[in-house]
Amino acid sequence: MSIKLPGQPSGEACPTPGSADSTHALDDDALVDMLAGARTVAVVGASPNDHRTSYSIAAWLMTRTPFEVYLVNPMAEGQEIRGHGFYASLAELPVVPDIVDVFRRSEHVPPVADDAIAVGAHALWMQLGVSHPESAALARDAGLDVVQDRCIKVEYERLRDAVEQAAAE
Repeated sequence: MSIKLPGQPSGEACPTPGSADSTHALDDDALVDMLAGARTVAVVGASPNDHRTSYSIAAWLMTRTPFEVYLVNPMAEGQEIRGHGFYASLAELPVVPDIVDVFRRSEHVPPVADDAIAVGAHALWMQLGVSHPESAALARDAGLDVVQDRCIKVEYERLRDAVEQAAAE
């Protein structure tokens, strides 16, 4: 089952909350602090294909959150989602992303984690179904907040009131 908002692109959204292993997530207070303090999100592995979950989540982030969203996928050069073009790497972004949201298979997380650390990102967020304990530990050791196997959309919606209140303070 997936969560789909009216007017959402045709790609699937994240599965229902509670389907992920909760041991991979920060506690709610830490998630609220992370989401309320973030201004920029880089979606690594975003797809220009509107049937892909990464497309749906990137479009949702652009329209339903205050985040400035950057799309990272070297294979999507020249394409866009809702007027946002793609960058080949985190290093090419014009800003340091607060959150690096990873839509890559777990075995492809290590170079993304290395890049997130190298550019000075504040958090590494691995989407639902994505986890890499070694990369998570490396990112934590470098001072990044880390979320594994969780959907940023589901968590943001679940915590929206607290996030918006904390952001306003």
